[in-house]
Amino acid sequence: MPEADYHALAPSLEHVAMPLGQAVYESGGPQGYVYFPTTSIVSLLYVLADGATAEIAVTGNEGLVGIALFMGGETTPSRAVVQSAGHGYRLRAKLLKKEFERGAALQHLLLRYTQALITQMTQTAVCNRHHAVDQQLCRWLLLSLDRLSGDKLVMTQELIANMLGVRREGVTEAAGKLQAEGLIEYSRGKITVVDRPKLEKRVCECYAVVKREYDRLLPAREDLMQSA
Repeated sequence: MPEADYHALAPSLEHVAMPLGQAVYESGGPQGYVYFPTTSIVSLLYVLADGATAEIAVTGNEGLVGIALFMGGETTPSRAVVQSAGHGYRLRAKLLKKEFERGAALQHLLLRYTQALITQMTQTAVCNRHHAVDQQLCRWLLLSLDRLSGDKLVMTQELIANMLGVRREGVTEAAGKLQAEGLIEYSRGKITVVDRPKLEKRVCECYAVVKREYDRLLPAREDLMQSA
């Protein structure tokens, strides 16, 4: 974010651990904080009445969790769960809302991030409806890697199935295909991407659509400084 906005909020930012499986917020529940993941990834999940889940978006070091707080909704029907353990910062909701209402550069940045997130949600719905599970898995892997510093993910097939909203057997078959093609290595809940260029060729168009929109809407720090 712009340096002036960051310095205004920095004293109130609280560094927190974000362990795997932690529910950052629940569907319809109160949201007292917004979270800025740094080394963790948070999945936004929709939970059906029978307990089944499907991921609608992921957030990592490019954004924040809790857009409903400054968009005026206060709550959301989705659930936010830590998908990849790490750390982040949290900020009291009222402080972010106060800065947002000032209408400065931070407000424009948060709105651009929200538009990018909506694009990801929309494309996820399209992908889940029209593309094969192995293509969905490729998209999910690439979006996750974009938000991590390495090429390894700690994630069981059961958790991936819950994220994608498919049966575990479908994930097993899809991961097996990618491993046989030399794109990934999978063992005991750990996925290592060994050939990202081939993975990018293997993925459906949905990944590129989302990445282009994030790159377009979330400029480099230097651009933000000039607009502040």
